[in-house]
Amino acid sequence: MAELRLGPVLRYTDGSCATVWVETSGPCTARVVCSDGAGGAAPTFQVAGHHYALVTVTGLAAGGSPSYEVFLDDTPVWPLPDSRFPPSVIRTPGTGEALRVTFGSCRWAAPPADGKDPVGPDALDTLAIRLAADPGAERPDVLLLLGDQVYADETSEETRRWLAGRRDLDRPPGSQVADYEEYCHLYYESWLDPEVRWLLSTVPSFMIFDDHDIVDDWNTSAAWLEDMRATDWWQRRLLSGLMSYWVHQHLGNLSPAELAEDPTWAAVRAAPDGTDALRAFAEQADADSAAVRFSYRRDFGRVRVVMVDSRAARVLAEESRAMLDPGEADWLRAQVLDDEGAYDHLLIGTSLPWLLPHLVHDAEAWDAALCAGERGPRWARFGEWLRRAADLEHWAAFPRSFADLAHLIAEAGSAPGAPASISVLSGDVHHGYVARASWRSGDPGIPVHQLTCSPVHNSVPRMMRVGFRFGWSGAARLLGRLVSRHGRCGRPPVRWRKRGGPWFGNQLMTLTLDGRTARLRLERTGSDKTLHIVHEAELTEGS
Repeated sequence: MAELRLGPVLRYTDGSCATVWVETSGPCTARVVCSDGAGGAAPTFQVAGHHYALVTVTGLAAGGSPSYEVFLDDTPVWPLPDSRFPPSVIRTPGTGEALRVTFGSCRWAAPPADGKDPVGPDALDTLAIRLAADPGAERPDVLLLLGDQVYADETSEETRRWLAGRRDLDRPPGSQVADYEEYCHLYYESWLDPEVRWLLSTVPSFMIFDDHDIVDDWNTSAAWLEDMRATDWWQRRLLSGLMSYWVHQHLGNLSPAELAEDPTWAAVRAAPDGTDALRAFAEQADADSAAVRFSYRRDFGRVRVVMVDSRAARVLAEESRAMLDPGEADWLRAQVLDDEGAYDHLLIGTSLPWLLPHLVHDAEAWDAALCAGERGPRWARFGEWLRRAADLEHWAAFPRSFADLAHLIAEAGSAPGAPASISVLSGDVHHGYVARASWRSGDPGIPVHQLTCSPVHNSVPRMMRVGFRFGWSGAARLLGRLVSRHGRCGRPPVRWRKRGGPWFGNQLMTLTLDGRTARLRLERTGSDKTLHIVHEAELTEGS
């Protein structure tokens, strides 16, 4: 008899259907039965000895909030016996309702030792505790997880002990994960946390990877990739990371209609064991970034979310270096400009911030110029060393891509039927801030913000906190102009000002989008394991 191993995770939702993901201990049929009669069933598929199902739930009514149960064959497995949490529900937004989007990134899932958490209370845990205590209270309509959902290269003490029982940690990759089975252990560690497990079962979630889902500084440069491919462990690690991401995160980002047209999904389900089909997909992604797409678009009524893959879709050759390959850039442009006047708010999700503290931006643009040979070979070698040592690989390190995104946002904000606001949602940098953009020419005339929220559960060294604070200062801007001049960098097409932050600590941001108004709230965990409001702002009025 199959048992529930992981999940359920509520993923895609719209006004009439949803998808629910589970991992089971063996082959079976997973069924979701809702209290209002909606439901669905799906047979499991197999990858690397693990069994999963993605159940499409149909018959949902807009504005409803039915509870649901999960059955494996005819055995009830969710809710768990003696659960201390309220029933899991599938809430579908009604027409014209406000949309609440909660987002963040960088969740290191190491369990506290002896009840003491070295990086402070987990923001997702605290959100779950609040929602469980008052199921009728305001809750997110969707949770956007913007990268580093697992840390393949920074494992917990418990995981290191488990790894040591499988292999010799004195051999590369040491205490980092090496294969698919070890990635599965990371997801167990992260998603079996009781509070997070319940939260993911009852709030729809959409996700995108960042570097630590694979390895720190993933796809920093062509030289970095060449060095990694020369090791005897990288290929297995990368393929395992992409395969586990596809199973645990990517599938749930897709609508049932998109899944029906996905050849990899069809191949994996059609095979008794889908491992080879999924490995072929991962090999294709490694060989040619343009051959696969991890980016996606979701429309929530009059709110459009475009989630951009800013890791696997890169072009790394210095002479044509870009954050997005040409096909990905064309896709992004189409999603932003499609259906003129179809949305009131545009949210562009990218794990890496578009707008950074000014000194950090200037340093990354300068380093990119050095690596491209602007100051000769010796400076280029120094630039490559610095790029890796200081993680200089955000949008600013791809100057053409930075400018292209600025031009695209300006075009969207200036078009007939333009949205009321455009926000770029990001994480990665282990602190939060709000920055307002303006254009040197062709300003769209609507509020455009960079909203950065990180981490959900991690930390940042004290010296880096000092550096990030300094990076926004007037003195830092002067220093930035000096390094830009040395690199012969052109001026970026946008200016930006910090409107809030920097904030440090475990945190979540929530956007409430109601008609053509947008309101932001940032909450940070306290030592009392509750979320405290530290910033609120109207993004569409008095910005």
